Amino acid sequence: MIGIIGGTSLLDSGLFRNWPKNRLDTPYGPVSVAAHEKALFLQRHGYPPLPPHKINHRANIRALKDLGVTKIIAINSVGSLKIKNKPGTFVVPDDFISIWQVPTFFDDEMQFMIPRMDPDLAEWLYEQCKALKMTVQRGGVYIQTTGPRLETRAEIAMLKRWADIVGMTMGSEATLSMEQQIPYASLCSVDNYGHGIARVALTMEEIKENVMANVKQIEVLIGTILAGNLP
Repeated sequence: MIGIIGGTSLLDSGLFRNWPKNRLDTPYGPVSVAAHEKALFLQRHGYPPLPPHKINHRANIRALKDLGVTKIIAINSVGSLKIKNKPGTFVVPDDFISIWQVPTFFDDEMQFMIPRMDPDLAEWLYEQCKALKMTVQRGGVYIQTTGPRLETRAEIAMLKRWADIVGMTMGSEATLSMEQQIPYASLCSVDNYGHGIARVALTMEEIKENVMANVKQIEVLIGTILAGNLP
């Protein structure tokens, strides 16, 4: 069973509208999951949607684990820290930085883990994107900030030295998935340049337009995956 985790770009998507929704109680809180014969869809922000810093990542990942998910594909909205990664394109990252937020399932026991993105699942996801002629980069570093506000120009100037893209959720999800031994890969939708990366000033209208353009490609990708052979 594959788990698909979506974010704000898929809040209003009609792709999952007819999927039956189930409420699951976990030790970390309740979670709503939509079921398909081949996959499960989890809206990370929940219903009604919570801002990034309030997402219950432990409940989300535990719910997918309890429902038998063996692989997770996440859709994450990001800002670009590099001119080459233009809005309207995608990145399948192979590493991440998340030193400000490090959630764990191991609050009461000594457990150590070497965090790695799953290379085989990431490669499979990349190949699916290429087959659909999406503009996608294989590899890159994602850096997670806490949100809910976007980053300042000074913060972006610092972060661009370390990473290629910036978001607010993937590092936490990836860490918890690894702790549960669930392979995790992310398709990062580049919705905007980070504040100060481009010469033109960043606006919320620009971000919204790019989100709508990218979500159409994401829906085609998910539909194609569900209609074919799952990883």
